[in-house]
Amino acid sequence: MASVFLYHVVGDLTVGKPEMVEFYETETVESAIRAIGESTECGIPVWRKRSTPLGFVENSEMRQQRFVGILSSLDIVAFLAKSECLQEDKAMKIPVSQVITPNNSLLKQVDPGTRLIDALEMMKQGVRRLLVPKSVVWRGMSKRFSILYNGKWLKNSENSSSSSALSADSNRPATSKASSRDKFCCLSREDVIRFLIGVLGALAPLPLTSISSLGIINVDYNFIEASLPAIEATKRPPCDPSAIAVLEQTENEKQFKIIGEISASKLWKCDYLAAAWALANLYAGQFVMGVEDNMSSRSFSDFLQTSFVGGGGDQNGTATAKAKKFSSRSIGFNPTSPTRLSIGRSMYRGRSAPLTCKTSSSLAAVMAQMLSHRATHVWVTEADSDDDILVGVVGYGEILAAVTKQPSAFVPSNRSYDGGFGNDNQS
Repeated sequence: MASVFLYHVVGDLTVGKPEMVEFYETETVESAIRAIGESTECGIPVWRKRSTPLGFVENSEMRQQRFVGILSSLDIVAFLAKSECLQEDKAMKIPVSQVITPNNSLLKQVDPGTRLIDALEMMKQGVRRLLVPKSVVWRGMSKRFSILYNGKWLKNSENSSSSSALSADSNRPATSKASSRDKFCCLSREDVIRFLIGVLGALAPLPLTSISSLGIINVDYNFIEASLPAIEATKRPPCDPSAIAVLEQTENEKQFKIIGEISASKLWKCDYLAAAWALANLYAGQFVMGVEDNMSSRSFSDFLQTSFVGGGGDQNGTATAKAKKFSSRSIGFNPTSPTRLSIGRSMYRGRSAPLTCKTSSSLAAVMAQMLSHRATHVWVTEADSDDDILVGVVGYGEILAAVTKQPSAFVPSNRSYDGGFGNDNQS
């Protein structure tokens, strides 16, 4: 384990971080969409409003109870894709309390003096956000270092921090002291990865080691076949990363290649209503590839009637569909020129490929990919194949596990990943 994790504290990563503004569960879906567009990791923490009187100092336990969970872009698109939510005016005014899945274990409040290694362990156990007080008495890590070297690490207790704050602010009114103690910033896993990129030298030789040698390829991923309705992807339990791979059989029908994904990161800054309509009405392959723009209006109308998988029909058995054209551009993808690969793919068009790497890719390369694309994960494909045969996925959790793992726990580079697919999403 690198010593950098022992000698740095959480407060070092919060320098320059803006003050967190709480997003309440009574806010509308429309407000959540705007907030998610400015967030990290494609999601926002959601809170309950305070029930305590103004001026009352809230402790960490009370604040933890007010935290509801993290709302992602995929959560909103899946909610809007429900048949009763496809009416634009009503759906956008619904409070997010009806959309979010409560889980207050995704956030934890920590002291600025918490060791970085302890923070990483919390994130490895499932914590996705760290709530760090913006204390006026915090002066960086030098004082903490001297305490650490003397064998008397400062305890992360509210009493010690509050007493320091009182002594430093004794000449301020009580309301001012209370307000300063209620200021927090939110530290995400993306912030931690950005810090790790800056200290790659201290992590040597890990950064140049392949992800297969490190044994961090997660083969327990969610996937759905391209021929299934896209809405089936939303019926899986929440996972980390919040992504479902869309797979297609290769010519030998023994392997599957990845052609796209339905994920929070891909839907991060999309047209939510267009994406919700597509999720409810198209097959998974159609959703990730888009519909060709050069289709005639008649062929597109026929396509709607034959591929409206989420709708019903009238008494005569005629399919009813909302005549709304969909393309990969409308949900934020950047499609390339159309390509006809086969008869079954004639209605598909190319789009920006899912973010992938090879099993031979280095840890540093995968980290750089994730940060440059603001992605929460990278799909891993076979190193000796050009067909994007999916092997697994690497996300924040796998990277944090790699950098904190003892060298003796590494696996040989020739490790086999023939154990099969992850969580099958077929019905």
